[in-house]
Amino acid sequence: MSGFLAGLCVAILPLLAAGFWLGRRTARPENLGGLGTPVEHATFETLHTASLAAPPLRAGLTEETARKSARRLRSLLGTDALCLTDQKDVLVWDGVGGHHRTQIMELLAGPLESGRGEAFPLTCDTPDCPVRWAVVAPLTVDDRVHGALVACAPRESAVLVRAAGEVARWVSVQLELADLDQSRTRLIEAEIKALRAQISPHFIFNSLAVIASFVRTDPERARELLLEFADFTRYSFRRHGDFTTLADELHAIDHYLALVRARFGDRLSVTLQIAPEVLPVALPFLCLQPLVENAVKHGLEGAAATCRIQITAQDAGAEALVVIEDDGAGMDPVLLRRILAGEVSPSGGIGLSNVDDRLRQVYGDDYGLVIETALGAGMKVTARLPKYQPGVHSAGRLTRE
Repeated sequence: MSGFLAGLCVAILPLLAAGFWLGRRTARPENLGGLGTPVEHATFETLHTASLAAPPLRAGLTEETARKSARRLRSLLGTDALCLTDQKDVLVWDGVGGHHRTQIMELLAGPLESGRGEAFPLTCDTPDCPVRWAVVAPLTVDDRVHGALVACAPRESAVLVRAAGEVARWVSVQLELADLDQSRTRLIEAEIKALRAQISPHFIFNSLAVIASFVRTDPERARELLLEFADFTRYSFRRHGDFTTLADELHAIDHYLALVRARFGDRLSVTLQIAPEVLPVALPFLCLQPLVENAVKHGLEGAAATCRIQITAQDAGAEALVVIEDDGAGMDPVLLRRILAGEVSPSGGIGLSNVDDRLRQVYGDDYGLVIETALGAGMKVTARLPKYQPGVHSAGRLTRE
């Protein structure tokens, strides 16, 4: 008996070894590039495909974004054809059976009206056409139907119905994020318009009064100041782009300070320390100039002595660190907190709350202004600007025509 068992073991061992080797090959095939099991590989491929389809959809549902994402979405579902529509037309058809476009739009009236997914057979006179069944999944944003994702297949499939619904929900999330981005952009544009409205009466009146005072006594000086005024207002009211570069913002600040110096003379002393490597950093338009104007207003106006303002911009690794400091009258920290919270309106001029809100909207709450002040102790305002931020791109330098 023992000899029989020994022989049986010898006969089985090669089979076990072969089975173990085959199992290893099946569980971790070499052609997966070290990605793991087939399930892990499939998961990676799905996530990777979804990540490639997402960026175009973040710009909204248009013919261009639909065209860029349709092939990726069809790959996720593994269907013979897929189309994306808006409320009226097929935006893109990817795969075979494009002659079904008109029929698809006729059948979409119900799903687009109700916002519910449906599946229905397709009629076709082409014998070899594999598109015989369509699954419709509406694309919704804030309970409003924007269009539909239609997956086409040779036959009815409950799995395809569920999969198309999930992919449509994922697409809807991307479209909702696009809508939020557009809302944020509109909000920023509205705040820029409000900021310009605050700048114009406060700054234009004082600047024109200074220029007028030099017209008879020093015409050349008046001409120089008029050019400074023109350049600054042209920059402030430009219409192309919500973002600028640190270099352009500092250039505008230089025009502004030239007009302020003409008004206050030697009472104003400004020191700049700017690291050249941070000059190309993009930042929200009219973001730093109001901080400098605030320093002038609270540090100089009403004071008999000279006001010193220091502007520094330093390279801080992945960020640019901008500090604007004055030695003026300062402010009660409690009052400052109420102003930043929107509980109290700033007393004339341009408040810090506008800039603080815009920085937080663009970069997140971690990038609001840091303000150090006390009564009689001046004010130090620090702004951290990421060197690279998705969606933050300057519109290019504005040159004098």
